[in-house]
Amino acid sequence: MHDLPGPQTLRATALIDSDHPEVVAFARAHDQGGSDRERAVALYLAVRDGVRYDPYRIDLSEDGMRASTALRQGHGWCVPKAALLAAVCRAAGLHARLGYADVRNHMSTERLRQTMQTDVFIWHGYTDLWIDGQWVKATPAFNIELCDKFGLLPLDFDGHSDSIYHPYDRAGHRHMEYVHQRGTFDDMPLAQITADFRRVYANWMQAQDSLHGASFEQDAQKEN
Repeated sequence: MHDLPGPQTLRATALIDSDHPEVVAFARAHDQGGSDRERAVALYLAVRDGVRYDPYRIDLSEDGMRASTALRQGHGWCVPKAALLAAVCRAAGLHARLGYADVRNHMSTERLRQTMQTDVFIWHGYTDLWIDGQWVKATPAFNIELCDKFGLLPLDFDGHSDSIYHPYDRAGHRHMEYVHQRGTFDDMPLAQITADFRRVYANWMQAQDSLHGASFEQDAQKEN
């Protein structure tokens, strides 16, 4: 961990594969030019809304967690979507790293609550971007369509202020609460994430086959 960007926050890794041809092409297609801030905002919106958020399909293998996999599949949960934003920003020459926190999630589905058996999501992922001499948090997890279905306030990003989960939804109900900050990393700490998920979410990990056959967005729409 560090405070200033270095070559490692521009480098491609196995999981933040910013040199993957599809990642490079995506970055070029959505990089609208201008200042670093304007470019980062455009790439953030492209990842946020171009890849659907789906916590029902979690694959903790290296391939399943890779940035380019989320892009190819068109869906992902917060950790690979944060890795994808870091990857496309690095591909565009913008310094990026990953950040993680544990959050209490008041927005869920009954199916997910029953399988997780807790409302705390450990290792929630976001992206840390170096813009105008400071690190700024960007959280590309929830696509705009999902926010509409859940009645959530969409997470906007202006490149000046941190874009983190709102504590309340549009109706004033509790939404997200940050309970523990895990810090920032130049690469995804997959081994630690996997070990903690298997320890904390044993039932969730065993229920993946049944979750894969369900639709998170349809469940969300029914309940809201």
